[in-house]
Amino acid sequence: MANQKYTDILEKVQEDIRSGRYSPGQRLPSETELVRRYGASRMTVFRAMHELQTMGLVVRRVGSGTFVAQSPKSKSHVFGLLIPELGQTEIFESICKGMMESHEAVRHSLLWGNSASKENEKEEVAEQLCQHYISQKVSGVFFAPVEFSTGRFRANHKIVEALDNAGIPVVLLDRCLETYPRRSRYDLVGIDNRRTAYQATEHLIAAGAKRIAFIARPNSAPTVDARIVGFREATQAFSRTTNREAVNLGDASDQTFVKAILKKDRPDAFLCANDYTAGKLMHTLMSIGERIPEDIRIMGIDDVKYASLLPVPLTTQHQPCRDIGRIALAIMLDRIANPDLPARDVLLGCQLVVRQSCGAKSKES
Repeated sequence: MANQKYTDILEKVQEDIRSGRYSPGQRLPSETELVRRYGASRMTVFRAMHELQTMGLVVRRVGSGTFVAQSPKSKSHVFGLLIPELGQTEIFESICKGMMESHEAVRHSLLWGNSASKENEKEEVAEQLCQHYISQKVSGVFFAPVEFSTGRFRANHKIVEALDNAGIPVVLLDRCLETYPRRSRYDLVGIDNRRTAYQATEHLIAAGAKRIAFIARPNSAPTVDARIVGFREATQAFSRTTNREAVNLGDASDQTFVKAILKKDRPDAFLCANDYTAGKLMHTLMSIGERIPEDIRIMGIDDVKYASLLPVPLTTQHQPCRDIGRIALAIMLDRIANPDLPARDVLLGCQLVVRQSCGAKSKES
């Protein structure tokens, strides 16, 4: 019944706006009036008005009420995708597909830019693409900040400052501009990295791991810092001893680096910052005679397509990438309709996918 009331209110107010009964800038009936008119609950009315706001048909002003947007017929937007790793990191392709699959996407367009082929080109390419979007006067930019390069913080801040100066809203994808636990003043949509790593570590301990080492690439995004925090918290919570030096930054395909970890930490399990690192580590360990999972368990984060195709299928945490894309588009539209809203972190949970690499019985369907 509540859903029917919600639909009735949504469709009737939409029709009133499109027919001209309510003109641009005109104040709509208050929520109290709509509750009385439709015999609906206040929450049902609130949901309907919020949906109209997300669609760009109305603007809500604190203390004043809800008004018809000044250009209700000009609802279409062109958004820029500023993702230096697009085409190189699988999760961003799925995030973009999620945006396009959203029911709100039919009214809007996404501009895709070229990604850099080399690490040292990412900053320059990202800054050039930023200027292109500014010249195109896009309505907003979805930005996945540059990672791995030593000058990434300078480049990322230069980009958002240029977009700010052009009056273009920014929604961050996957990662923040600032080092963890600091946050920027921009909306961010991604996963709860701290909890994801905590749950992954908990699973390895439940599977029998006694000494877990964390491994990641140097100069990674702040998401990895959050995963390290979650890893350490779980180690402290579930293990009798805590080894803070069990966090290792380096190239997982480097035998010398991996052998040094085995000698120093004597791990019986690895939690990797992502599946890419886990895949490299798996090949390295196997090349030096370690058996997986008999000698060493491995777990990743992401659940990329090849995770199940590695020599030992990888246990990992599945990122809901398409949901991230869908929600990111809704957040952008909400930001355009309500530019004064405080910045928000929308962090989604991940789903554990158990395969052979952790030594536990596979639960994958």
